[in-house]
Amino acid sequence: MGEIKRSQITGMNFHYLHYPLDYFLDAMVHYQFEHIELWGAAPHLYVEDLSLSDIRGIRAEINRRELKVVCFTPEQCMYPINLAAREKEIRERSVHYFKKSIDAAVELRAPMVLVTAGWGYRNETREEAWNRTNDSLQQLTDYAEKEGIVLALEPLQKIESNLICTLPDLVEMLDSVRSPFLKGMVDTIPLAVEGEELVGYFEQLRDNFVHIHFIDGNPSGHLAWGDGNLPLEKYLNTLADYNYNGALTLEFTSSQYLLNPNKAIETSLKRLAPFLQ
Repeated sequence: MGEIKRSQITGMNFHYLHYPLDYFLDAMVHYQFEHIELWGAAPHLYVEDLSLSDIRGIRAEINRRELKVVCFTPEQCMYPINLAAREKEIRERSVHYFKKSIDAAVELRAPMVLVTAGWGYRNETREEAWNRTNDSLQQLTDYAEKEGIVLALEPLQKIESNLICTLPDLVEMLDSVRSPFLKGMVDTIPLAVEGEELVGYFEQLRDNFVHIHFIDGNPSGHLAWGDGNLPLEKYLNTLADYNYNGALTLEFTSSQYLLNPNKAIETSLKRLAPFLQ
């Protein structure tokens, strides 16, 4: 039976959207998390609203609770951000937004910023949108390299993006950009929706595989562990086989958890407990 370290289980503030950031941070301490992934959105931490001084204040609150940020994830699906946008103004704004997010990660002492490919119009060729994303990522990796930040590129579901939705898509972009500051990650929901195997990410990405969003689903849904039917034990055995020691982020995006976000944490920790060292 695969086991993982309790410290690998990483909390995220997405489903704490209707509570102040301090409430989320206090909950992480209460549930004995060591690491968090910080979702960068209003009202918690939207980079367009905050100065670097404001972000340093947030870091001070995180430090006071002896938590560490493993990844900064600026909101990029609900907000008007699209690295593949045909419109010059939107794409330039999006690149600038991610540069500000890299700056925020530096202040938060987070080693990674999560990035997605964006999307092209469904009635244009994939190549057109792909080339725009490639150019955007080239700009961002150059900036990330100067700041010492790794960009973790996440495949999305096909309803969210028509560019990077599978492992082959991810490998294609990583091979095209070819920067040591752009690496791959996976979310178990797109993985399951596409019928992919976690082992493939380890086999094909190897040292370029840096992060996992670790959640249950049916197969979609971004659910608490125990609320879906994904093969938890199979995933854990794969993690053990490849000695994965990175973060396993509990990213709950389903609206059912907004009223009582702590319940989702409790449900997941109970389900995961038998597998934790």
